[in-house]
Amino acid sequence: MKSSVWHPNTQMSEWSSFDKIIKGKGMWLIDSKGNKMLDGVASMWCNVWGHSNLELVRAITTQSKKLQHSPMFNLTNEPAEKLANSLLKISPQMYKVFYSDNGSSAMEIAIKISLQYWQNIGEKKKTEIATLENGYHGDTFGAMSVGYVPEFFGKFKKQLFSTIRFPVPNRYRVPKGMNFSDYQNDCIDKIEKRFSKNNNIAAFVMESGAQVAGGVIIYPKGFQNKINRLCKKYDVLFVLDEIATGFGRLGSMVQYTEQKSVPDIVAYGKMLTGGYLTMAATLTNKKIYNSFLGEFNDWRHLFHGHTYTGNPLAAAVANENLKMYQKKNLIKKIQKTSKIFEEFYQEISELDIVGDIRHKGMLMGIELVKNKIKKSPIHPKKSINKIFFDEGKKQGIYLRTLGNIVMLVPPLAISEKELRLLLKRTISTIKAAKSQLV
Repeated sequence: MKSSVWHPNTQMSEWSSFDKIIKGKGMWLIDSKGNKMLDGVASMWCNVWGHSNLELVRAITTQSKKLQHSPMFNLTNEPAEKLANSLLKISPQMYKVFYSDNGSSAMEIAIKISLQYWQNIGEKKKTEIATLENGYHGDTFGAMSVGYVPEFFGKFKKQLFSTIRFPVPNRYRVPKGMNFSDYQNDCIDKIEKRFSKNNNIAAFVMESGAQVAGGVIIYPKGFQNKINRLCKKYDVLFVLDEIATGFGRLGSMVQYTEQKSVPDIVAYGKMLTGGYLTMAATLTNKKIYNSFLGEFNDWRHLFHGHTYTGNPLAAAVANENLKMYQKKNLIKKIQKTSKIFEEFYQEISELDIVGDIRHKGMLMGIELVKNKIKKSPIHPKKSINKIFFDEGKKQGIYLRTLGNIVMLVPPLAISEKELRLLLKRTISTIKAAKSQLV
């Protein structure tokens, strides 16, 4: 039967059909023909414990017998209240939690709160949003404006609001005449010069710890902290996107604590429910929240809401997920397991078409190049994603690339044995794909 589904970020003309996944077990996806694929992208970066985890499934089924959904408009529910308290406990200096359905929405909320905050306190000149080049914050219009990736969003450029973008230091592509330390200082200097010149900036928005969809750019030590300090110095709200980088992906539960950079607003998503149901959250400090309080006719409250905000099924599974992080000491396990990536650095880097390897925690980006000396990216006629999916499938692994970056983003609880298997098969996939790429 012909499929009626239009798939995301996919050139549909390249695909005659799609494999139908009928079951997930542990770290593996199983299709209708019985083929198994090791999930190398954690089902789009969100899976924590693997598929069909009994504790998470039980949390959903137990809650489904009590309350499936009720709105947060004038009402509340126990799972959502419990989850908010748990999120605040792990998020230093945060005070309130606003729920949404997905990461893009969580960032839209963060942007709206940032802009309205200054309106609420009477600072109407603070209307600009600053951010980093190459960042990514979602596919909705506000998120596209702040996380503008030309290849993704160029066709909508005229409809997006303008932002102030600053360079981010990339160790693999240091400008001529600079060393990496100079490059970092130059990036920070550009931010401070703009802040001091005309302080009409409402907020600085960035991914926390690393840029993920932008090609796995790991920030150098101290870079995020320096931006945070500039925001405090020049009275700019500091907004962090931990949707893909928090909850252990980079090796710490809350990445901003490792980066020593407490934000005014932070957004979580993806791994919040272990990857089982859709949910996201935007957290703010007390100063931000209090600015929205007043008489009803002051119109200071936040005009934003979603039908499934605070959904009790999603909140229940998120509560069990957070409980399991503690019970199974997952962060410590991640820090140990993630060292497996390092065992394969040399073998991967010696491949003819690999220009750079970037890795932190349970995240690796392998940049493919046409020429190692010139560092020129590969641009085949066929999408690299399609090539790597097909070749990866033959190796029994599920891969999805972003441009010329092969991304390895496995479920966080993957075993050392399975991670070694994923890396070995990724190397075999790169070798097999080479003839189609150059």
